[in-house]
Amino acid sequence: MKSASITIDHKFTIGEIDKRIYGSFIEHIGRCIYGGVYDPGNKLSDERGFRKDVLSLIKEIDVPIVRYPGGNFVSGYNWEDGIGPKDKRPIKPELAWFALETNQFGLDEFSDWVKAANTEAMMAINLGSRGVEEAKNILEYCNFKEGTYWSDLRIKNGYKNPHDIKVWCLGNEMDGPWQIGHKTAQEYGRLACETAKVMKWLDPSIELVACGSSNPHMPTYPAWEAEVLEHTWDHVEYISMHQYFGNDENNIQNFLAKAIVMENYIKTVIAVCDYIKAKKRSKKIMYLSFDEWNVWYHSFPENKELLHWQKGPKFNEDIYNFEDALLVGLLLITMLRYSDRIKMACLAQLVNVIAPIMTSTEGVYKQPIYYPYLHASKYGRGTALNCVIESPVYENKNIGLVNCLDSIAVHNKEEEILTIFAVNRDINDSIDTSFTLGGFSGFKIVEHIVMTNEDLKAVNDMENPDRVKPVQGTNAKVDGEKLTVQFPNLSWNVIRLAK
Repeated sequence: MKSASITIDHKFTIGEIDKRIYGSFIEHIGRCIYGGVYDPGNKLSDERGFRKDVLSLIKEIDVPIVRYPGGNFVSGYNWEDGIGPKDKRPIKPELAWFALETNQFGLDEFSDWVKAANTEAMMAINLGSRGVEEAKNILEYCNFKEGTYWSDLRIKNGYKNPHDIKVWCLGNEMDGPWQIGHKTAQEYGRLACETAKVMKWLDPSIELVACGSSNPHMPTYPAWEAEVLEHTWDHVEYISMHQYFGNDENNIQNFLAKAIVMENYIKTVIAVCDYIKAKKRSKKIMYLSFDEWNVWYHSFPENKELLHWQKGPKFNEDIYNFEDALLVGLLLITMLRYSDRIKMACLAQLVNVIAPIMTSTEGVYKQPIYYPYLHASKYGRGTALNCVIESPVYENKNIGLVNCLDSIAVHNKEEEILTIFAVNRDINDSIDTSFTLGGFSGFKIVEHIVMTNEDLKAVNDMENPDRVKPVQGTNAKVDGEKLTVQFPNLSWNVIRLAK
């Protein structure tokens, strides 16, 4: 048995958590849209073709914002193909994922689906094969009330009221050679600046996200961020971050240490933002939109066997196991630790494609990563509190010393609830943990949620949807401002206390 101590104080505030940090992402890739969120003719779908069972799970998570339509897909996408009468919409080969796009689900359907899912839209525009004019037109279609060509076309298509989309991404991963219309930092920065200017002239109420590096391994990182922000500083509110993780080495300790890789990435991008702020003598704070993050590696072998030019093929369908859920929990803890700067984030993606929710024609089930995502979104609203952690450590060859125990706390002042999220990375040992709760005298335990499993590779499926799921813990005790709990080895934990 090992021991650790954590100090939490109501004065150790990091910042208010923007609920959009719990966002997600749907893209025209594989079965994410077709056969995922949209499945017309299926008995499980409503009259619009929206899967009701999927909507139910999305509402359970309370997903606050959803990014669409890509992703790599957007850099070759003509949004006009997906509006108007469905029998007039073209079927086209799309070059991001080498599939056939039917365009039966487009901008207007997405707007309807967003409302049905009780969420909001984050729309990405094509700055790969297109540019300023396309951005102006789609914004006019979505947000202009009436009396112009594009707004009147929206009305003609059956949408009298504007879609009123407030968050827009200026392209996607434009630093990547795999991207249609790949650009240098200067080329992209200039285009993003001019696009942002026009969009803000048309609708000053919108928020804009400039493309940061596709990942921290890009040869242009982090100079890309600096160059792009030089051009776009006065016109955008966010710069994007993307990062995925895998366990190709099949080493659980190295895998769970990768949350620190994410943390280093976050700290570097914040530093670049603050450097440009100082260089420009600006008072503005540049925020981060971590609008793609997840575990992604299981499906790579299957993807190599996939035939091109299919409609809605099975692609990037990672089947997540218990150890993936642990890392997802750690990544959520990491982002909350920087919630003063990360104001939006998107778990990529939401359904079927590297997703917490999986469907068949007959039903739906929750992958193990669903649960930490659900818990964080449901209980992680309020003020993030820094945790001072004294924990056993282990050595990682790439990172150095890694805490066996990681944790973050969230104080919901209105409801007088304190929520503690914690992951025990230790392979073999439980950790007896003592919390000092400064300023939280009189708080009592509401529940202790624990997720653990003897089999790190355990997965859920249609036949066994509850093989990996959380249970109620029984050993957490509170006395005054002291909380004691035993965290099982390799476990995700949520402790909720209320006054």
